[in-house]
Amino acid sequence: MQRKKKIVRRKRAAPGSRGLSPKETAAPAGAAAQELAAAVEADGGAVIGHFKDPFGVRDLLLAVLPTDRVEPTPYQRDASDTHVKRLMNAIEKIGSYLDPIVAVRHENAYWTPNGNHRLQAMKKLGAKSITALLVPESEFSFKILAPNTEKAHNLREKSLETIRMLRALAEESGKNESDFAFEFEDPVFLTLGLCYENRPRFSGGAYQPVLRRVDDFLSLPLKNALAERERRAQLILRLDEAVSGIVAKLKERGLESPYMRAFVVARINPTRFSKAPEFDFDEVFGKMITAAARFKVDKIRQEDIARTGGASDSEE
Repeated sequence: MQRKKKIVRRKRAAPGSRGLSPKETAAPAGAAAQELAAAVEADGGAVIGHFKDPFGVRDLLLAVLPTDRVEPTPYQRDASDTHVKRLMNAIEKIGSYLDPIVAVRHENAYWTPNGNHRLQAMKKLGAKSITALLVPESEFSFKILAPNTEKAHNLREKSLETIRMLRALAEESGKNESDFAFEFEDPVFLTLGLCYENRPRFSGGAYQPVLRRVDDFLSLPLKNALAERERRAQLILRLDEAVSGIVAKLKERGLESPYMRAFVVARINPTRFSKAPEFDFDEVFGKMITAAARFKVDKIRQEDIARTGGASDSEE
């Protein structure tokens, strides 16, 4: 369902009007932070500081943790070997580790939603311990897409992270999918995540424009929402098979472009020039499947494809 986006101009905050003063950040730790500090010591770590977040006013601990007790959250993207190697070289060249990871305590281990590349680099360098900024609230680990800015996500990585997060939350929460709009960021990621799981080389960027107009967060319990997402993903994959056939025929005619799939999807997208305020998911993709079956390959010219913009077929 498409929603008109209202442009809201941010009001400029008066200097020094929000949060805590430097001295106020040194206020005593609350009960949850004290309990976490005791757990860190019992786990073989060391708490080297406490302070109140100067903006959010929550308790934070600065601690040094055993590297073998720290893991990435199970639903985030896999670490990039190239990025890990770059970090290893930088740490060795500087001779210091200066950038703490963010972590939460989970059972008898520590999860980092923001810092996996740094963690893997330190582990491969043989480090005994790693500095971490600890957040007492464990639910912070599900707000992964907002704080994780260490390495820019591509569409595939973000989609896979988001659907893994939905699964994890579905095991422990009976809330609706729409209640986690901030954590999931965009409903498109949930649907595409399942497409990528089923077809690792899937070109999600070609379908993102139409999904942004027809997909929305679901007012369904998470487990039910997951089943609906799986159904929607299968519909998209069915369409993608037809699109792949069209792309193959166009290439047989000697037509070439890195935007070939995006071109085909755009040609059969019934929402492309529509000003309708909302659309039905099944109706739109049903029309696209029908249009793909009727696609006239012999009427397409190279100059038609050359005018195509959008995501390339290899943007992942």
